[in-house]
Amino acid sequence: MSKSIQVIAGVILLLSFTVMGNETQLTLLEMEIDKIAQESIPANGPGCSVGIIKNQQFLFKKSYGLANIEHQVPLSSISVFRMASVSKQFTGFSVLLLAEAGKINLDDDIRKHLPDLKDFGAKVTINSMLGHVSGMADYDTLKSLLPKPLLSSAGGPFRLGDEDYLTKDEYYDVIKSLPLEHKPDTQQAYSNFAYFLLSELVAKVSGMSMREYTTKHMFEPLGMHNTFFADDMREIVLNRAQGYRTFKDNVLKHYETNIFVVGDGGLYTTLEDMLIWDNHFYIPKLGAAPNKLMAQFNTPNSQHTYENNGITFYANGQYIEPNYTLHNGGWMGTSTSYIRRHKEQVAFIGMCNSSSLDANVFTYEMPKLLTKLKIWDVIDPEVF
Repeated sequence: MSKSIQVIAGVILLLSFTVMGNETQLTLLEMEIDKIAQESIPANGPGCSVGIIKNQQFLFKKSYGLANIEHQVPLSSISVFRMASVSKQFTGFSVLLLAEAGKINLDDDIRKHLPDLKDFGAKVTINSMLGHVSGMADYDTLKSLLPKPLLSSAGGPFRLGDEDYLTKDEYYDVIKSLPLEHKPDTQQAYSNFAYFLLSELVAKVSGMSMREYTTKHMFEPLGMHNTFFADDMREIVLNRAQGYRTFKDNVLKHYETNIFVVGDGGLYTTLEDMLIWDNHFYIPKLGAAPNKLMAQFNTPNSQHTYENNGITFYANGQYIEPNYTLHNGGWMGTSTSYIRRHKEQVAFIGMCNSSSLDANVFTYEMPKLLTKLKIWDVIDPEVF
């Protein structure tokens, strides 16, 4: 055998060992993630679709459990999940698109565009709302801030959840009456109400609903054809992952929100469409100056950090950590998690259709598994 043929044969052998090694590691990865699923997801019940993205493609994706229990429909990568607070980054991006187009200024007082909001006695900017430093309230203090108690249709206490119903306009009437909880731009304090109002801002300025605007200017241009803000509780959603919860009596039941407002949540999407969204961070396409807009999107809105920890900033619907950019979501019938490690172009996605499941069980563990199995080499794989 000539020397050149020997070299070629050696290269082929090395490549074959590399491929075999990669396949072995991926098989071990699947076994490890299967074990997490077996320990957390009940048989014949709701479950989770999970994925690991590396270098703009799925390194791993798999679904466990059922999308619909009555009809025994299994979950898949095209199951449509409600994303809860992971939706906020899509709201944030839509606001930045309006600002780039010159329709708003991020330093505008929100009451310039939504003048029927309560006079806060202080300027509350759009940017501060994007960064959770607006001073606006959240669900845990809603009752104490209402000028009068919110009642059910029967005159009793209003049950915020899947029992009593508010239209979007009724919900807006409630939120616009609330005072601030604290002075703007003094601390980071999470506010679902601020992000709902940002969706109202988008609608008011664009002349389109939040759903229409994001579909036209974000999702269709990116090819995310199964992604939308759900604003109609009666809508039939193909491939929907029905929401469930195991209640105190240990009985599994339907658990779907009756509050169909968007901005703070309300986005529906699939695992496959989340791959498209993740790729957009590396190859930006939206806006007049895509790279500049993406850089702005990933820049924190303020220097205030979560609980003053000095490391967790907030950028337009995303938490920015030293190693990761992330957001979790939890609402009636859903638990979600989306975590990116930008430098390595790796992302972890978990989407579960039960409030009794925790998507973080997968997404917080998967970075450690990649390191353990030597699929990637990072110094610190811990999310927190």
